[in-house]
Amino acid sequence: MVHFKNRYMVMEVFIDASRGEADPVILTQFNITKVIRDSIQLNFGECGLAASLGSLQVKYVNPVTKLCVIRVSREDHQKVWAAITMVRSNGKIPVSFNLLDVSGSIRACKKAALECEEAKFEQYKLAAGDRMTQEIIESMQSCFAKLKGLDS
Repeated sequence: MVHFKNRYMVMEVFIDASRGEADPVILTQFNITKVIRDSIQLNFGECGLAASLGSLQVKYVNPVTKLCVIRVSREDHQKVWAAITMVRSNGKIPVSFNLLDVSGSIRACKKAALECEEAKFEQYKLAAGDRMTQEIIESMQSCFAKLKGLDS
């Protein structure tokens, strides 16, 4: 029996807020998947897209800290990584991705993502100060629970 090998990428999304809006794009699994698919098709063609679609999946997205976890096959992870690097916009809003960690297991990915999430949430709390609402705290707690429950 052959075991299917995956790579998990922990990515950080930067949204250009110089457009006048504080947060113009709400990140969802659908938005990120669409942007990645479009970039793969643009840069690697239909064959490149077809080869990587079987394994490409956005496993986790946090719209507050803008962190996401992407699963892709071991054979296609460099192609998908290159396509993600070439993403410049989501619709008309400029965005860029930063790779924080690549791992071969979901356990190592969860550990790296939790460390990043906790650090980014602490920064967010300091920046928000008095504007920190109970909604945001509950949203972050549910995101932490999703991340801890992440399975392949």
